Amino acid sequence: MSGADLSSERFARRALMLIMTGALSGCAVYDTYEKCGFHGCAGDAKITADVRSQFNQSSFLEPNAIRAQTLNHVVFLGGVVASGLEIDTAESIARNVPGVAGIVNSIVVSASR
Repeated sequence: MSGADLSSERFARRALMLIMTGALSGCAVYDTYEKCGFHGCAGDAKITADVRSQFNQSSFLEPNAIRAQTLNHVVFLGGVVASGLEIDTAESIARNVPGVAGIVNSIVVSASR
């Protein structure tokens, strides 16, 4: 195989992985919609509000740097922070909020923060 063939094969594999990842996460969202309806599961809004409130009270987290959203009692965290300590702190805070069944942490560190 030539270098171009390998490169296009790698591209095709990566594209397929991205498509499947999106499809699978879409299935999870659809299943939750089927279970909980358009507005989410009972308690999701309160969990999100409680997580955000705890974030705002923490002196270790930059205000509004981290987003939190709850779906079927799983808290999804995202944002850009200055250190791994902030990531760990945010996850720990969210994990300790009553009603949280799991955490999906997509927070990243940026040296420019």
